Amino acid sequence: MIGTFWSLVPAIVAIALALFTKEVYSSLFIGIVIGGLFYAIDAASGFTGFLTHVFNDGMIAQLSDSYNVGILIFLVILGIMVAMMNKAGGSAAFGEWAKKHIKTKVGAQIATICLGILIFIDDYFNCLTVGSVMKPVTDKHGVSKEKLAYLIDSTAAPICIIAPISSWAAAVSGFVSEGENGLALFIKAIPYNYYALFTIVMLFALVFMRFDYGSMSKYEKALEMMNEKSGDEEKTETKAGGRVYDLIIPIVVLIVACTLGMIYSGGFFDKESESYLKFINAFSESDASVGLVLGSFAAFVITVIYYACRKVLSFKESMSCVPDGFKAMVPAILILTLAWTLKGMTDSLGAKDYVAGLVANSAGALKSFLPAIVFIIACLLAFATGTSWGTFGILIPICIAVFPQATDPLRIICISACMAGAVCGDHCSPISDTTIMASAGAQCNHVNHVSSQIPYAVTVAAVSFVSFVLAGFIKNPIIPFIIGAAILVGTLFLIKKLQAKKAA
Repeated sequence: MIGTFWSLVPAIVAIALALFTKEVYSSLFIGIVIGGLFYAIDAASGFTGFLTHVFNDGMIAQLSDSYNVGILIFLVILGIMVAMMNKAGGSAAFGEWAKKHIKTKVGAQIATICLGILIFIDDYFNCLTVGSVMKPVTDKHGVSKEKLAYLIDSTAAPICIIAPISSWAAAVSGFVSEGENGLALFIKAIPYNYYALFTIVMLFALVFMRFDYGSMSKYEKALEMMNEKSGDEEKTETKAGGRVYDLIIPIVVLIVACTLGMIYSGGFFDKESESYLKFINAFSESDASVGLVLGSFAAFVITVIYYACRKVLSFKESMSCVPDGFKAMVPAILILTLAWTLKGMTDSLGAKDYVAGLVANSAGALKSFLPAIVFIIACLLAFATGTSWGTFGILIPICIAVFPQATDPLRIICISACMAGAVCGDHCSPISDTTIMASAGAQCNHVNHVSSQIPYAVTVAAVSFVSFVLAGFIKNPIIPFIIGAAILVGTLFLIKKLQAKKAA
């Protein structure tokens, strides 16, 4: 079973069960159990070997991984800061301010998208920050939690993968065995990253066309009906003296501190070189887990002091938010733990080797179609394993090996296709950590977020596939993008027209 199609079965079963039953915890655990059974059968290790592999080699190993622990700490600190901002009245005050200045539902969604685009440093940071800032605004204007989660998720990984200064650029550069040329290759690949570019087009098109489809339409209509029946707003325990800057200042401090934390983890303050190159190199060598923990903890301490000086929260009241923030993040932590364990099961079954073989065998006479093939394989691999970065690590070296000449345009296009497909699969997958955090940021039921997002992601993926087929032959980024964008917008107009006809 190791190194064959069976290695992907545990993840496929977990994803199918989650989407079918709408219950994510048991679905992930069943996938983990199947992975453990497959491994024990192949290794002939018996029942004790099965238990050891699932809990010791799987769950405990993932929870003792320093990178994963850092992400969990970052999650908890963000949860605590959100609880503090709510209790201090900052979130409520910002919601009132936004109600006066952001007049429409369209404006609330555009503001969310723009903030998501601006916070391009890291996808985890993006999901939780945009969610905590914009939820009061979107709630005021009747945007469903599912739609907010989609807006957050679509401005996380898809933006990070086309931002040269981000943790994702650093990851991709690290997988390119070209030394200091890794970042240059990443930048060259940006114009061909059709999934990320079309996702941005999709976001603005859906908002300005004012319609939704699939299960997203159901959630949006259900919220509209609920708001019509009841004008009551959700009441939360807040301080009367809260101001807008009680939310803005902690968020700005958080952004600055996390940025400093990331470049600190990359050795920015230890190196001597030109300032621009020094900053870029620090990002490319940064440890996002360490940087985000350092930055978020510093922001937490500063926020406690700031609220105490402002006399909106005493030290004791701030500390009472610690368990509240932790409790708010327990669902996300549990899903992340199970998703990481499932990934460990598929890794132990040799899923990477199986997929690497598929890609290598697809080269040859199909070279012009290879970008589209790589895109599909990257989509499926990231969807099944829930990891973009793992997909980069598997497929980018293969693309470089298939096209060793640095001047070959198909080399850049295939690497872009790998990056685009990995983000697409990650975007759709219920076991992706970014998707999980988008649900947490929007305080949305995770399975509802996944099921409502998939129709949108699949639409963009289909258009991206066509564009990669064209790019493989044309070898120019602009023409396939124009054709793809036209197809995407035309498809949305057609769907809207069919919906209106059906409603009539």
